[in-house]
This record gives sequence, structure tokens and C-alpha cells, in this order.
Amino acid sequence: MAIIQPTKVEIRTKHHNEMVEITEAVRRTVIGTKIREGICTVFVPHTTAGITINENVDPDVKHDMIMGFSEMVSETNRRYRHAEGNSPGHIKSTIFGQSENIIISKGDLLLGTWQGIFFCEWDGPRKRNIYIKILEG
Repeated sequence: MAIIQPTKVEIRTKHHNEMVEITEAVRRTVIGTKIREGICTVFVPHTTAGITINENVDPDVKHDMIMGFSEMVSETNRRYRHAEGNSPGHIKSTIFGQSENIIISKGDLLLGTWQGIFFCEWDGPRKRNIYIKILEG
């Protein structure tokens, strides 16, 4: 079994709430390892960001996701107590989660036809990092 160190990828977001597709960056990392079968974990070490898998063909899906979660988690609720003022980002991050595991099959990500991997920014714009860890097997 090969031991592959995590790969760090830097992302610069432009908006307060934003979904950035990272599928190709993850795919390049997987292909670069030459591992044919295994698991790819994508992890974000930030408390106001997340990772998700969703449709990547129609850009309206990203818009609708951001709009829907912004309606669910108010940006202006005056009852939030966190001093930094970014409680909505923490809540959305918890809903989305900080990682996704994707099966590697035949040397590539095993994703559905319409699926892509997204970094979700909930407190931007910022410079962020994701980590990609490949496990062979």
C-alpha cells in the first residue's frame, strides 16, 4: 500500500457566500498518484466553509443552493451571540460538513454524470485551503 501525503490546494473566494467547483483540481491530484483503486478524502480545515457534492452542469444549482441556505440561515438575526459576527457561516459549515469521501475506480473519481465537488464559502471573500488525501486499496 502506497503512503501518499496530503495535497494542499489554495482557493481564493470572491464573495461572502460562494460555491467553487474543485472537481478538476481533485481529479488532477488523483491521477497524479497513479493509484487505480482507493478512496479520496477532500477536507477543509475552516469553521466557516464546507465541502459538498452536487450538480455541476447547470450554474443555477449553485445559485439556488446559496439562496436556499441563505434563506434558511439568516445573515441578519440579531440574536446571534458570537462576537465575530459570522455565526451564519459556522451554521452553514456544520450543515455542509468539512469533508467528502469519493471512491477512486480505474484511476479516476467515481462520480455520477452530473456530479461535481464544491468548496463552499460562507464567510468570504478569503484565501482558503483544502486538503486532498488518497488512500490506496
